[in-house]
Amino acid sequence: MKIAILGFGTVGSGVYDIIANGDTRMRVTAIFIRPTHPATMPEMTTDLDAILNDPTIDVIVETMGGLHPAHDYILQALQHGKHVVTANKAVVAKYLPEFTAVAAQHHVQFYFEATTGGGIPWIRNLERVARIDQIDTIEGIFNGTSNYILDQMQRAHLDFDPVLLAAKDMGYAEADPSADIDGEDVVNKLKISAALAYNMAPPRDVPTFGIRNVSKADIDFFASQHQVLRLIGKSKRDGDHYSMVVEPRLYSETALAANTFENFNLIRLHGQTIGDLQFYGQGAGKYPTANAIVQDLFDILENAPHLDRSFDQPLHFDANLNVTDYVLRADPMTFAMFNDRETEIVNDRLVIKQIPTGDMHKLMRGVLAIDADAFMAAIGDSELAAKDVLHQQDQEVIG
Repeated sequence: MKIAILGFGTVGSGVYDIIANGDTRMRVTAIFIRPTHPATMPEMTTDLDAILNDPTIDVIVETMGGLHPAHDYILQALQHGKHVVTANKAVVAKYLPEFTAVAAQHHVQFYFEATTGGGIPWIRNLERVARIDQIDTIEGIFNGTSNYILDQMQRAHLDFDPVLLAAKDMGYAEADPSADIDGEDVVNKLKISAALAYNMAPPRDVPTFGIRNVSKADIDFFASQHQVLRLIGKSKRDGDHYSMVVEPRLYSETALAANTFENFNLIRLHGQTIGDLQFYGQGAGKYPTANAIVQDLFDILENAPHLDRSFDQPLHFDANLNVTDYVLRADPMTFAMFNDRETEIVNDRLVIKQIPTGDMHKLMRGVLAIDADAFMAAIGDSELAAKDVLHQQDQEVIG
């Protein structure tokens, strides 16, 4: 099987290394680079048309990232009868139904294991469960960069900025880390996962709040309450309604999520007959991600089809499907926004009891308009919220 790689950055070069030192049935014969990139290998070319029109190339691996020109390149590859494997979660989250339909029209495969969970075989196992079971919950740590930051802030007692700088030095964070720390990376991975689990096109907008504003004082306070903060993506289905949210969430210090350290991911699904399944492993990095791409290449080589989805299930998005407790650190003048809710003040922070997720995120936008540095976190799972509410003996009930 002859392969062309589009883009030769961290992931693309990792794919090349694994193939070059692996199964002799696979060979990289072309590497597409931008004109500004020096051609340092004989396989490198700036001529995409030559790749698309080469009848000997069976598969195109897209590792360029971003929406454009990746969207156009993937479509052209599929239309030229090439299988496509990608690690590009942004383009897959937005165009998955389109790519799948075009691939079917041209009798080729479009695979994307590497978009979600890095080296964890998450997509493949999600598909296996969805073949025979109705999945009603997806939840977990989907982003290694944010997890590294929160873990180091707690265990090394550091503030946000120096940990972010260390994450960049270690290659966990990009020069512009916005997608990681603001939650957009998790949104894309959650959209892909939910689309497969529920067989529907994901919503355009998902309630999202990242970790940009978290402080050492926040982390220290949570630790004093035996709570650990993690950035979580969660989707839940109830009948023909479903929810999706990305937000910081507090867990008991004995929970699995609280003990997922460094840049590791922990992702859970719940199926009606299989129950809970959890997947743990390296969520990012050159070789974990490249490994997932090569696994997809093996599936194409060995004619191992993936789950066939039409993404046309008529489900309704409901941002308020989940109800939970939140803790808010903000200018006290914003607390009046929650006067119609049951609340408590805990160490100058406001705990809001049993509020629908969508409502909380809308109110938080108003809070940020007054206090741009405000921070919020969900407390535990909705079913356990009453047990997990932060508590101090000098609480003042104000709701």
